[in-house]
Amino acid sequence: MANQQMDIITKVLEQSAKLVEESVDAQLSKLNDMDEDDLDRLKERRLEALKKAQKQKQEWLSKGHGEYREIPSEKEFFGEVKDTKNVVCHFYRNSTFRCKILDKHLAILAKKHVETKFLKLNVEKAPFLTERLHIKVIPTLALLLDGKTKDYVVGFTDLGNTDEFPTEMLEWRLGCAGVINYSGNLMEPPTVNKRSGTKFTKVEKKTIRGRGYDSDSDSDD
Repeated sequence: MANQQMDIITKVLEQSAKLVEESVDAQLSKLNDMDEDDLDRLKERRLEALKKAQKQKQEWLSKGHGEYREIPSEKEFFGEVKDTKNVVCHFYRNSTFRCKILDKHLAILAKKHVETKFLKLNVEKAPFLTERLHIKVIPTLALLLDGKTKDYVVGFTDLGNTDEFPTEMLEWRLGCAGVINYSGNLMEPPTVNKRSGTKFTKVEKKTIRGRGYDSDSDSDD
């Protein structure tokens, strides 16, 4: 039985390798058939694409992309998201430990994904906005597309429910929302190794200017 299974696997692998080889051969044949004019046109198209991409990058950088920034109040929030396709905004509180964990990962992703604007906003300075967006748990990431809130990452539940999630896990989650250009497999999240005995979410009630917020942290500073 085991030998039959191995034979089947071997045949499948051989067929796959043959298909890949045929595809590569076809591409090489196509390149060999090109004359100098064809190659020149191909180079021109690639150069034009590179110039366009560089121009787009410079435009993003001029709008504040490429760095993880704090905005001083909710008033500035609307100006930041206006005419910006992709925005990730971290609603945080200084006393919540998990907000500091998110800060570290978001700073990394802001530099990697220049196509997206990464912001943070203190909920104590944004009572109207937090109520309007129905933000009840801190930290919460609001994910916006074309100025409209599409999705939320609430606490660490979607990130493996552990403080030790890798940056790749958050990157995958943002990719699922379509708020960054994600090149990995959206159907399968990165593996998170959970230590035995790790404590997960404990919710504590806090008050901000008379409003109740839940803290998605094991402990607060």
